[in-house]
Amino acid sequence: MSVPEPLLELLSIPGPSGREANPAAAWRTWCAGFCSEVDVDHMGSSWARVPGKAQGPSIAVIGHIDEIGVHVTHITDEGFLRFGGVGGWDAIILVGQRVVLDTLHGPVHGVIGRKAIHLLGEEERKRAPELKDLHIDIGAASGEEARARVRIGDVGVIDAQPLELPGGLVVSRALDNRVGCYVAGRAAQLLHEQGGADGELLAMAVVQEEIGFNGARTAAFRHRPDVAIAIDVTHATDTPGTELGAQTKHALGSGPVIERGAILNPRVFELLYEAAEAEGIPYTIQSSARSTGTDADAFHVSRAGIPTGLLSVPLRYMHSPVETVSLEDAENTARLVAAFARRLTPGTSFAR
Repeated sequence: MSVPEPLLELLSIPGPSGREANPAAAWRTWCAGFCSEVDVDHMGSSWARVPGKAQGPSIAVIGHIDEIGVHVTHITDEGFLRFGGVGGWDAIILVGQRVVLDTLHGPVHGVIGRKAIHLLGEEERKRAPELKDLHIDIGAASGEEARARVRIGDVGVIDAQPLELPGGLVVSRALDNRVGCYVAGRAAQLLHEQGGADGELLAMAVVQEEIGFNGARTAAFRHRPDVAIAIDVTHATDTPGTELGAQTKHALGSGPVIERGAILNPRVFELLYEAAEAEGIPYTIQSSARSTGTDADAFHVSRAGIPTGLLSVPLRYMHSPVETVSLEDAENTARLVAAFARRLTPGTSFAR
């Protein structure tokens, strides 16, 4: 299975939290081919509408379009850039990476440097690096030259392009959570091709999830759907060192992960479960006792509360430039969303 062109494009465009306009525009262009309305709000969150055929419940399907990145915090007199994280980084992943910064004058390329191992003291070698130990080198000869090319607050991402692996796997930065936005759009496309459902479907690509679910909060308040399904990624459990027990077993290729939990609506879970069984879609189940760490946390408490479910795509190496998912899992997640939407009728209740 080759990487679908819309997903490939989404993975190729930088868009860290707060600077998601370019991948969001690409997502809207794709969705305009099969949705009746495509638009964007003041926060930058996008939506695409598939109209309903009757008075069934409206459903929002939410992926987040932002990715983690870096931001420039200081420019030294020698021309090096100090930086912080946009979202959560394990600093050891950043050592030796190439980056591309979004600046006033266009992309600026650089590398993340650290003292070579030969120059590290004995104690330094024993501890993992922190962001304060790293810098970005853009090849500037002086602070004056660097400041002419880059400003404080410029943001960037790791400069890594998507890679296909055997077995229908794709490797890329930003799969968390461009794959969720792709699934939301793909579900809308499938539902359109299948003739729609009783209620309308709103596919969403919301912003700023990695720094606080901000786009989800405002999108939920604005659109107030009858039911919501957040689409995100979760840790695949098929890599060395992963211990089961606290986590459920879900390997790449095992299908979408349907979450159960205190904040998630039980009826939404049961309908997702029933749809997967009826359609022969592979799945696993994951349990959470409190918050989920996804946009579901924002949607379920919007206004007077929105019945919310969560589907996740298993992913290896989260928050790294080599995040890995199964394309079949992404497609099956979209299939499950479309099947769920078709099961909703004007009389469907989500009462607890």
